[in-house]
Amino acid sequence: MPDISFPRCPPLGDELLCAADVARGVVRMLARHDLAAMIEVPLDGGRRADIMAIDQRGGIVIVEIKVSRADLFGDAKWPEYLDHCDRFFWAVPAGFDPAPLDREAFLPERSGVIVADRYDAAILREARSHPLTAPARKRCTLAFARRAARRASALADPELSSLLQLP
Repeated sequence: MPDISFPRCPPLGDELLCAADVARGVVRMLARHDLAAMIEVPLDGGRRADIMAIDQRGGIVIVEIKVSRADLFGDAKWPEYLDHCDRFFWAVPAGFDPAPLDREAFLPERSGVIVADRYDAAILREARSHPLTAPARKRCTLAFARRAARRASALADPELSSLLQLP
């Protein structure tokens, strides 16, 4: 395993802050790799991806953040995200033991692993690509673009937030 010297996240109890820190670091890393990312992205079926990104070729990436073992083992909804992306990653804070993500239940042959803090992130295991069908790609890309445009419009005019049904 590479030597990663990120600071550890706060102790349990501050998990929401930690998840926000991990999200910030992952989004920064994705930006460096020329992927446009958003956090908290609603998906068909009522689920919400922690991070969704699109690369320069239209490839869609979803990143699921886990900040504790209980969070990881208590989540049964993540397999539904696989129908909305070409590549899927787990993101964990520095100090989190990623060994459970090698278990068959977490699809290590398909899913990647990212370690992050609030300033940056590093890919420990690359995610294997499983291309979406053309109709699924169109649906996901259009939904992503429309959500990004609504969020940008709401930044320009905060009163639009209530009209645009954000996040």
